[in-house]
Amino acid sequence: MKVLGILGSPRIGGNSDILLEQALAGAKDAGAEVEKIVLSKKKIAGCLDCGKCNDTGVCAIKDDMLEIHKKILEADVVIHSVPVYFWAMTSQMKAYLDRWCAFFDAQWRVHKAYRPKMKVKRIGLITLCGDPNVFTADPIVHSFKNTCQFAGLNLLEVVQASAGAKGEIANNEAVKKRAYDLGRKSVK
Repeated sequence: MKVLGILGSPRIGGNSDILLEQALAGAKDAGAEVEKIVLSKKKIAGCLDCGKCNDTGVCAIKDDMLEIHKKILEADVVIHSVPVYFWAMTSQMKAYLDRWCAFFDAQWRVHKAYRPKMKVKRIGLITLCGDPNVFTADPIVHSFKNTCQFAGLNLLEVVQASAGAKGEIANNEAVKKRAYDLGRKSVK
């Protein structure tokens, strides 16, 4: 069992990172092999909508996303953690998610070669926002729900939290437990 964590925040050691680490700890404690990718440390260009991936299933842009595509396909579970930036996901997470189009053909079906791996894949999501109302992150949740529904992926429980200052979430034991449980339950 492989669990891949995707950090969409450029703030290493920040609230999104802390909760992703909790989720990965839960998965590891449940027996999974875990890996974390920090998107801000990767070179990921935006999708060019060139259509070349429609035939091949491989993106024409030669950057770090090619390796991340392979890791997504190898993982049983992909857990994303991302803060709200101006009522949406970060630019790093948006570029990453847009590049998922390489998994689809010209009719927007999952490429035949990827279907066996994608149809059983589970997706986790953790959102954070500075607003006390955690539902400020709903546009991110909506994007992931639609992506999962469209691609036939299984969206796990979504963990939504509020924290402002870097590291503030470390004091919120209830939310840390929810993130840990997300990771632990994702393995079952």
